[in-house]
Amino acid sequence: MNQDDTGVENGDRALLEKLQALNTVGTISYVLHLIVAIGALIPGGQFGPVLLIAALVLDLVKKDDAEGTWHASHFRWRIRSVVVAGLLYLLTVPLWLLFLFPGWIAWTAISVWFLYRIITGMVAMNKGLPMEISA
Repeated sequence: MNQDDTGVENGDRALLEKLQALNTVGTISYVLHLIVAIGALIPGGQFGPVLLIAALVLDLVKKDDAEGTWHASHFRWRIRSVVVAGLLYLLTVPLWLLFLFPGWIAWTAISVWFLYRIITGMVAMNKGLPMEISA
């Protein structure tokens, strides 16, 4: 491999640039998810569906770029978090239609869980650690 004037091999530089780009995409995605998660807990703050869709599309488009790196686990983590939360919200819609209070409790619990997942992922990514995903 060729070395540039800083002594860094070109292959290492390319990998470093790829990881930095993935870190930037991951940070943007986590921030969008975080805005949505906090908005879901604030009464009247449900401004996040568009941001959530944007973050999900970003993750789906960029996840192939992360294959073979520790960032791939973060893409899976965020995508799974959105899909599971979405399914749980859909399953609990009847609670809102039948009983207001149980629906509110269910959606609050889902929103807290989603916020926990996003914060956990952000902390791990900032430490440079992959997410542990159980089978």
